[in-house]
Amino acid sequence: MIILGKNAIVEALRANKAVYKLYVSNAYIGKPGEVEALARQKNIKINYIDRQELTKLAKDEHHQGFVAEVEDFLYSTVDDILDYANGRGEQPFIVILDGVEDPHNLGSVLRVCECAGVHGVIIPKHNACPINHTVAKTSAGAINYMRVAKVTNITQTIEYLKKESIWVYAVELGGQDIYQTNLRGGLALVIGSEGDGIRPLVKKSCDAVVTMPMMGSVNSLNASVACGVAVFEALRQRRE
Repeated sequence: MIILGKNAIVEALRANKAVYKLYVSNAYIGKPGEVEALARQKNIKINYIDRQELTKLAKDEHHQGFVAEVEDFLYSTVDDILDYANGRGEQPFIVILDGVEDPHNLGSVLRVCECAGVHGVIIPKHNACPINHTVAKTSAGAINYMRVAKVTNITQTIEYLKKESIWVYAVELGGQDIYQTNLRGGLALVIGSEGDGIRPLVKKSCDAVVTMPMMGSVNSLNASVACGVAVFEALRQRRE
């Protein structure tokens, strides 16, 4: 997998991901930074090339002068996520994405979830964005630490989580006030797609719908922003 940008590559190096090739703009020759220092510590060869060649290699001009070829992203299973939470002695804290297709939104969600201590993110195998270089860059390296499970059927996965004593809440308009809802204990928050929200069957399988109060004229939030509000409210409650 190709990843772009200084932060994404720094975090991949810090997380000891296998970096097969590392390319840096020749504008940085004689100006060593964090990427170069970490690469030398790990005996990874740095290939200095022209910025235009970097853009051709990355097929994206927003690389900040840093491009790396790394091992493919390794997806987890739902049980991996539950085992991780249990191993930490914590109640499972999960985010489920129902059809988020924008890689920038997915990357932002992973970044928010990693910062909030979410144990894992679940995405569908179909009609959803996979982990790619745009997701990696937008996540600012969070993909190196966040467990992501791909599942065939979101509804069946929700039913499985409920059997594991995990409360599943759909985050959408028309529900109970999220600030008045108990988000402690085993928890999964479902975030819908950018255009259509949460599918009716998926929403029906949730225990309840929770809503952020809206005080302005616009009554909807971007998927990653809604996720950020919801997970940090859950974090606040879980720390009390």
